[in-house]
Amino acid sequence: MLYLVATPIGNLGDISLRALEVLRSVDLIAAEDTRKTSILLNHYDIHKPQKSYHAFNEAKVVPKLIGLLLEGQSVAVVTDAGTPAISDPGYTLVRAAIENEIPISAIPGPSAVVMALTLSGLPAHSFTFKGFPPRKSGARKRFIAQDADSPHTQIYYESTYRLEAFLTDALEVLGDRQAAVANDLTKKFEQVARGLLSELLEQVKKEPPRGEYTVVIEGKRD
Repeated sequence: MLYLVATPIGNLGDISLRALEVLRSVDLIAAEDTRKTSILLNHYDIHKPQKSYHAFNEAKVVPKLIGLLLEGQSVAVVTDAGTPAISDPGYTLVRAAIENEIPISAIPGPSAVVMALTLSGLPAHSFTFKGFPPRKSGARKRFIAQDADSPHTQIYYESTYRLEAFLTDALEVLGDRQAAVANDLTKKFEQVARGLLSELLEQVKKEPPRGEYTVVIEGKRD
């Protein structure tokens, strides 16, 4: 059995009882970063072998994991935070497991996407999750423009180093819409800033960002 196990996005207390049960029962844990996963495992006194599985070694590791699964071993996939395959490794392994008729189970848990959306104050009944935008401005603007006329709330991930540039491009492409910028979700210094894109951009310029961010932007109004 292949298990996709969601892990805390900050607060270690946000892991489910079922996730802990699975992590204790599997033969192997495939982790995006074994050092970070070790912090979680040690916190809950879980002692299982780990194998590094990330975006840069997927092509080599996936066949090995499939081989272990076909031999009857159980494998849990975890990423640094959140749900495997959502802007994190996992998709390639899932496709390979399906092709080999290996059973798969997903263990749900914390999600920065859903948490930022519900805290944003923007419509949550229909939304589009876009993940990380391109790094270069031209490609990023085209990426944002794909949903410029969509009425659905839009959600993006962005890094510390490109948050200001992203907000600048979003303002230019989408106009001055209502938005929210969230970071350190579930942690001690959790923050959610709400306002127009222009207001949030000015705030970021005054207060240098840190950490990874989830940006929520309202859809196009009628």
